[in-house]
Formats: sequence, C-alpha cells, structure tokens
Amino acid sequence: MISIVIPVYNGADKLVRCLESIKKQTYQDFEIIVVNDGSKDNVAEVAARYKQELALKFSFIEQENQGVCAARNRGARAAKGELIIFCDADLEMRPWMLEKMRAVLAAHHEASFVYSSFYWGWKLFRLWPYDAQKLRQMPYIMTTSLMRREHFPGFDVRIKKLNDWDLWLTMLEQGHTGIWIDEPLFKANTGGFQTMSSWVPGFAYKLLPFLPTVKKYKKALAEVKQKHGI
Repeated sequence: MISIVIPVYNGADKLVRCLESIKKQTYQDFEIIVVNDGSKDNVAEVAARYKQELALKFSFIEQENQGVCAARNRGARAAKGELIIFCDADLEMRPWMLEKMRAVLAAHHEASFVYSSFYWGWKLFRLWPYDAQKLRQMPYIMTTSLMRREHFPGFDVRIKKLNDWDLWLTMLEQGHTGIWIDEPLFKANTGGFQTMSSWVPGFAYKLLPFLPTVKKYKKALAEVKQKHGI
C-alpha cells in the first residue's frame, strides 16, 4: 500500500484539486493522510467531505501551526503503507503517477525512492538521472517522490527551506539512493499560498542578488551545506 501524506495550510481550494487527482489514480491501493497545519480556512470542511466519500482510505489530522516539515512527519507517523509519498496540497497527479512510480521502484531493489520530472505552472522541469555528486552540489529532486517507508529518516524541522534537499542528502549519507522517471508525472498549481518553494528564473540568482527570494534561497543553501559538510 502507498501512504499519501498531504500537509496543508490555508489551501482548501487547491486541496480539492489535489484530492480529485488522487481519486483518479489507476493504482488504487493507497491511503490519504491530510495533516491540517493550523489552517484558518475551510480545510476541515473539505476533509470531512472526502472522509465521507473515501472512508477508511482517508485520514485527517489537525495540529497547531508548526510548519510543513512537522506536518509531514506527523503524517508519516500515522502511515500504514510500505511505501510513502509526500504530496503538497497545490499539486495534481497524472492518473498513472502512482502506478508508474510503484512499478519502477519494484523493478529497482537497489533504489530507496523514485522521482520524476514535473511541471511548475507552465514550466517543465525535466531533471536527469540520479547522480550523487550532483546532488551534493545542488537540489534537484522534489519532495513528491515515492520512497520505501522503512528508509524515510524524517524531515529535520530545523530546516525551513530546501528541506527536500536536506532529506535526500540525509538518505544519501545513510546509503539510500534514487532512480528517475523521464516523464512529468505531476504539476504544481502556482499562485497564492503554496507549501512548495517559490520559483524564480535562473538568471535572477546571478543578475538580481538583491531580491529577497534570492537572498533567502542562498541563505538556505548555506544552512544545508553547513549541516552536511559540503
């Protein structure tokens, strides 16, 4: 079984689209765990509707606002599947996403997780095969990757940005690697509140270093590098 953990904070409208995309999956042996991280909108009402519809396949956890890493960890502790995937509320899965990821992971026993390319709004992020050396140099694997739950070390709640990079580096240090699917299997719906990191064009990091987003990103890079000695 696949456990799908969805952290959400004031994203009720996007959560509906996310859950509808999960309902349409060709692989149906899953559970959905929505963790409400102190939302002020009608997330609970949305969850109640899907709880009634999906019954035992749907769980809803509420907590005070603690941040996305704490919410993901809370959901992981409640997970029952041998496989787990973290799906932010602003994402929509392609119908065959879970089936394809599960099949690839099953065929590669040496891998602990599988990741894919994806769309960020209109922009395609086509990524590349797993490369440990490149991973030490830069973040490129999204949090939304299917992994063996027994190999999941938990998110470091001290890392506020680039927590996905920190996760994959931690797993690499523990001897766990991944495999890439050369296909965009999900998309992020941009605009408004999102749990995913905001994207800015690559040239901005060189030509516009004074932008607040660029400054925060570089600070986060430095924090993760210091933690992992890279």
